Amino acid sequence: MTTTETSAPAPQSATAFLKDNLREYGMLMSLVVIVIFFQLATGGILLKPLNLTNIILQNSYIVIMALGMLMIIVTGHIDLSVGSVAGFIGAVAAMMMVQYNFDFVTASIICLVLGGLIGAVQGYFVAYFKIPSFIVTLAGMLVFRGFMIAVLSGRSIGPFDVTFQKLSSGFIPEFISSEGGVYFTSLILGVALAAFLVWQNVRSRARRMSHGVETEPFGFFIGKNIVVLAAVSYIAYLIASHRGMPNVLIIMAVLIAAYGFFTNRTIIGRQIYAVGGNARAAELSGIKTQRLVFWTFANMGVLAALGGLVVAARLNSATPKAGSGFELDVIAACFIGGASAYGGVGKVTGAVIGAFLMGVMNNGMSILGIGIDYQQVIKGLVLLGAVCVDVYNQRR
Repeated sequence: MTTTETSAPAPQSATAFLKDNLREYGMLMSLVVIVIFFQLATGGILLKPLNLTNIILQNSYIVIMALGMLMIIVTGHIDLSVGSVAGFIGAVAAMMMVQYNFDFVTASIICLVLGGLIGAVQGYFVAYFKIPSFIVTLAGMLVFRGFMIAVLSGRSIGPFDVTFQKLSSGFIPEFISSEGGVYFTSLILGVALAAFLVWQNVRSRARRMSHGVETEPFGFFIGKNIVVLAAVSYIAYLIASHRGMPNVLIIMAVLIAAYGFFTNRTIIGRQIYAVGGNARAAELSGIKTQRLVFWTFANMGVLAALGGLVVAARLNSATPKAGSGFELDVIAACFIGGASAYGGVGKVTGAVIGAFLMGVMNNGMSILGIGIDYQQVIKGLVLLGAVCVDVYNQRR
């Protein structure tokens, strides 16, 4: 009797691996190239500690809302109302805290619940009435923009309590005395985060190998983690060299970790991707597709409300123009970060990379004195290029 032996597949080269995973690593490499370009073009201004902190503060709302938008895009839908909802929630928060003297904790909780209810109502029409999400959320964009103007009566309301302002413009307390202009508590937290990311990558690789799933070439894996450790530690040093770590960065880090765990390690997270990949097949396999779509919109409403609170705290007022164009930035961040316009594909890290890629471009072009007209042209071309890459991957 003869026996056949199955040999392990030959390890891929780094070049072949990158070619097969262009969607996952392409935007990360693009972000690195863009950072290097603007760092050189601006004479080193881009990565100065003050400017780097400003980039984080200015793009925090995009990152927060992109996490929710990613879930909706993965299910094959879209939400055009997030900018109007964020502006409306900021207006409601201003009314409660400035005119009715609500404390910021109570007002924030009420606003987050209200945002969730708004998302749930829109999700109900999409999931159970089968009305296209484009139509439902386009209507929502108009409705909540009108509500915001009505609440504000066409005027700005502010300022807010100093404690609420710290949500966006505050920095974590330092428990270690700073020397030489470096805030060591923030630096230690940043280095610990870098080490945690490397440890998670090692665990993920070991888990994939134990299940016989293809992983990166070993040399590529080592190089990638060295770069991650060095880059995150260096960014932490730059941030710690200004005023320390912003409070909103902690909020973003917690949300990114939570949504990363949710999408990769939970049953519901995997079911969301199944719905986007093939809704009919997912429904036949027992997945409650309508319920999942409903909850993704409710989740988006909560994150839009949080984004609205962050923006209001940063501006120290609620204005009738708040939230204008936010939906375009958030959607662009997801698509640029590798989410598929066809649904079923997209990662949390990709959405974050897309958000900061847009933020770095905005900041770098502003430093170089490029007008807002050409900035819009360039961002539009970048978005079109990202979608073209998605179409290419689909056809391949």
